[in-house]
Amino acid sequence: MPGCEVSDCGTILLVYISKGCEPVNKLWVHDLPDQGLPEQFNFTKIVDNFDAEYDFIANKGRVFYLKTNLKADRYKLISVDLDNPSQENWKEIMAEKTSVLEWIGCVRGNLLVTCYMEDCVNRLYIHQLESGSLIQAVDLPPGSIVGYSGRSKDSFMYFKFMSFINPGVIYYMDLSKGEDNFTAEVFKETAIKGFNSSDYVTNQIFFTSKDGTKVPMFVTHSKDLVLDGSNPTLMYGYGGFNISLTPSYSSSRMIFIKFLGGVFCEVNMRGGGEYGNDWHHAGSLASKQNVFDDFISAGEELCKLKYTSPKKLAIEGGSNGGLLVAACANQRPDLFGAVVCHVASWTCTATRSLP
Repeated sequence: MPGCEVSDCGTILLVYISKGCEPVNKLWVHDLPDQGLPEQFNFTKIVDNFDAEYDFIANKGRVFYLKTNLKADRYKLISVDLDNPSQENWKEIMAEKTSVLEWIGCVRGNLLVTCYMEDCVNRLYIHQLESGSLIQAVDLPPGSIVGYSGRSKDSFMYFKFMSFINPGVIYYMDLSKGEDNFTAEVFKETAIKGFNSSDYVTNQIFFTSKDGTKVPMFVTHSKDLVLDGSNPTLMYGYGGFNISLTPSYSSSRMIFIKFLGGVFCEVNMRGGGEYGNDWHHAGSLASKQNVFDDFISAGEELCKLKYTSPKKLAIEGGSNGGLLVAACANQRPDLFGAVVCHVASWTCTATRSLP
């Protein structure tokens, strides 16, 4: 599947050719004329295979900065000189870390804003473009960055933060002054009548799955919850297609928590992208059973910690998550009191082919 974009300077056309659901693509570039379109496109093929994913971030003249998972399961930043584009001349600007590099933005022409996923929550950092050196971390509570606006030609940026108990805050950062100590200021905050986030709490719990793998889940409830095994609990999961579940606010789930004394749990199973492609592959194809084992182990942990009991524990999932809850309900009918299954793929012969 093809896609294209133009560099910030307006002089280079980038063409991406992707393949299936895997994070891989080809990358071709073409110099654009000062006006109009070229009579003929003669692309320079920077990458002409499907060995990895390449995403344009910024450029300084003919030097392009690309986010890639080439020999970096959790992504890194490289630079490519278009006048000398062979792979042996590529330079690593920011090495792969233990957390997943989700996206990068460029602001003020020489600053990078990086968003990492660290144990299923987003963290923001500011780096120098050409060296990749860290300037500072942005001080934020645990949660998700669900929106970002910033351009290379601008000296400011906006981003939106959200969590299970925070319906959304838009922050503004002025990057025009100095070289560090930039501060995120509240630009607009979502307020919901009758809702006070301080009345609720989210805990991240790491439990042990069937094969010994440590798996995280988030548990959200009111602060005055009594752990006596009697609380109605909704456990949600997906576990596939390299899709990560991160903290997000839901009015319907908050109604369940506030008015019904409920507990909401979101499980970050294998099959998703929370810890990179290795985490994804550990829950796909012939390893799909790992996803079901993770979800079942999460339910067992909730009962063990007295959040709930089997007759009070409901599970929910849609699409790939629908397959998940259907499989778990059949494998452990004694563990769940109710199942909410949306648009599931129930073809047993196809289960081992799902990513």
